[in-house]
Amino acid sequence: MSGSVNENQIEKYPSNTITPEDTKDEKKLPLDSPTTAPQGELYELEPKKEGFFESIINDFKPATTTRGDGAALKRSLKGRHMQMIAIGGAIGTGLFVGSGSSLANGGPASVIIDYTLIGIMMYFTVYALGELAVAYPLAGGFYTYCMRFIDPGWGFACGWNYFLNYFVTFPLELTTCAITFKYWTEINSAVWISIFLFLIIFINLFGVKGYGEVEFILSTIKVIATTGFIILAIIINCGGVPTDHRGYIGGKIISHQPFRHGFKGFCSVFTTAAFSFSGTEAVGLAAAEAENPRKSLPHATRQVFWRIAIFYVVGLLMISLLVSPDDSDLMNNSSNTSVSPFVLAIREAGIKGLPSVFNAVIIISVISVANSCTYIASRTLHALALNKNAPSFLTYTDRLGRPLMAMILVLAFGFIAYINEAKNKSTTVFNWLLAVSGLSSFFSWGSINLCHIIFRLAMKKQGRSLDTLGFVSPMGIWGSCIGLGFNILCLIAQFYVSLFPVGGKPNAAGFFQGYLAAIVVVVFFIGYKIYDRTYIRSLADIDLDTGLHTFEDLSDNNNEKPRNAKGRIKQVLKNVC
Repeated sequence: MSGSVNENQIEKYPSNTITPEDTKDEKKLPLDSPTTAPQGELYELEPKKEGFFESIINDFKPATTTRGDGAALKRSLKGRHMQMIAIGGAIGTGLFVGSGSSLANGGPASVIIDYTLIGIMMYFTVYALGELAVAYPLAGGFYTYCMRFIDPGWGFACGWNYFLNYFVTFPLELTTCAITFKYWTEINSAVWISIFLFLIIFINLFGVKGYGEVEFILSTIKVIATTGFIILAIIINCGGVPTDHRGYIGGKIISHQPFRHGFKGFCSVFTTAAFSFSGTEAVGLAAAEAENPRKSLPHATRQVFWRIAIFYVVGLLMISLLVSPDDSDLMNNSSNTSVSPFVLAIREAGIKGLPSVFNAVIIISVISVANSCTYIASRTLHALALNKNAPSFLTYTDRLGRPLMAMILVLAFGFIAYINEAKNKSTTVFNWLLAVSGLSSFFSWGSINLCHIIFRLAMKKQGRSLDTLGFVSPMGIWGSCIGLGFNILCLIAQFYVSLFPVGGKPNAAGFFQGYLAAIVVVVFFIGYKIYDRTYIRSLADIDLDTGLHTFEDLSDNNNEKPRNAKGRIKQVLKNVC
């Protein structure tokens, strides 16, 4: 039979009857035909026309096929989606708003140094994740690597902690969206929460395509706005704004009080900077739904260097030159966008209109974060269920590749945002919810680096060549060792700040809100080990084959030669530049 045949339209007929008229030349039968044909013959059935509403209903039916990793997710993310997810993934409230409290607590020098150090750590981490994700583009991202390379118990603990982080953050971001509008109006927050919750639900109806397109658009806006701010900040600093009475500023502000609150302030900025980069690892999770992870993921990971260098380091350098750490607005509630140093820098220059424009950019950033929260939380929960670490009904995936039950659970939790109306208790409730997973990023990034280290050691132990991999991290195993060390330092710094908070005295509530997540991870890990009694596998016993995509499997060009060790220096320069 010529032409391609949709497997859903193929049917085998028993051999006890024949079809003398209908099967002579034309092997096509209507869907409701009662006729049968000789055994083994395949007949293409005419597709049944579906109405608009019938098509929508059918899209929610179970997926008919699964991939090698057991998931039925669709590979719909294009290269441009992956690039913007990588570039704009961490540009959000952590940069636009959280940097304000960092400036007030640690001073401009601490901000520049700490954000640069954390950026270097993320550079190593994302490259390690890129190598693993190209080799194993599986549902669940780094969680599945923890299960395979470290220990099933550790994977269980980190997977649930990672899910809870974005699960809890979702309603908080909806609340932040509502509070952001107070810059213009005092309309009840519940109105804005309802609008944004409906918007996020609507976006998720389009599955991974909806996530990819929305992130592409919103990340593009964030990148343009941040780039525009840097240019404007240079003009303001040089005295090029007529409405700014300060004239030429230069380094007057940054040299006045470069460090604040000593070593304690430095540590507090160190941890805040790390939280600001949360979401960078989403590009590895999205690899499971990328059209061509071998091609798009390496290119996306290379964007991390420029994002760190331009948007964070240069952007915060300009903020440090324009906004004084003594500004009283910076010490206000960090959920209020009036404390955004970006908005303050524009407002203090006397430029009318632009503060509102940048406030709108912050709203866009918050929507982007909320959209990412639903994507990351639902995919992680779906992967947990696939590995039998969550209830089996959460594995349900519809024909559009949406992990439907996991999505519904995550989106339903968004209604917790309405607790914001209980003004006396809302802050306390959200603080304790966030405390459950507050250190998730450190455990996630540290685990990614550790997975890469063990993966490389297992490759060497089992005599495997790196030339077979579709993408090799130019930083190698030592880059992952440095990244792991940075994460351990972050956990130590967070412990110190939780025990001795900046501007306050040690107290039990403050400590547990800052470090409760570590206790939760340890409890999850020990509980799993007691229940399942798994053991840590030796390097020789680690499974490197299941789900592995080699260079030859993923290459689009059959004449392309595998990379070797001699070309590693050139590759580093190419990746950086």
